[in-house]
Amino acid sequence: MTAFLSDAWFDKVAELTAAAGDLNTPATLANIIMNITVTGTEQGNVDLAINGGKLEKGHNAGASTTLTMPGDVLRKVFLEFDMNAAMQAFMSGQIKAAGDMTKLMALQTARPSSEQKALFQQVLAIS
Repeated sequence: MTAFLSDAWFDKVAELTAAAGDLNTPATLANIIMNITVTGTEQGNVDLAINGGKLEKGHNAGASTTLTMPGDVLRKVFLEFDMNAAMQAFMSGQIKAAGDMTKLMALQTARPSSEQKALFQQVLAIS
């Protein structure tokens, strides 16, 4: 088991993503680049990006939206695809958003491909 959001975790995520090949990412996700700052982790605040439906270490200069949230919320929303948890976290202030809100709205309706779901199940297994 790798510590969630550690450098080793990001390395393993990159390895799993490369091995997964074509993720058949739906257009609504393929066009989204969004930065996320995860707070309260063992490593302090951790920056990552969603780029074309994939998780990347660090912020992406091309992102027009930045979210800030705790690690447990990130796990539920972006790895488990729990949209109810996303709405609750947003309404309770656990998710803070800055920038282009249309990108955030696009995420609400986006449905990951079966290939993406399989990849994120593998990512959950190492977390």
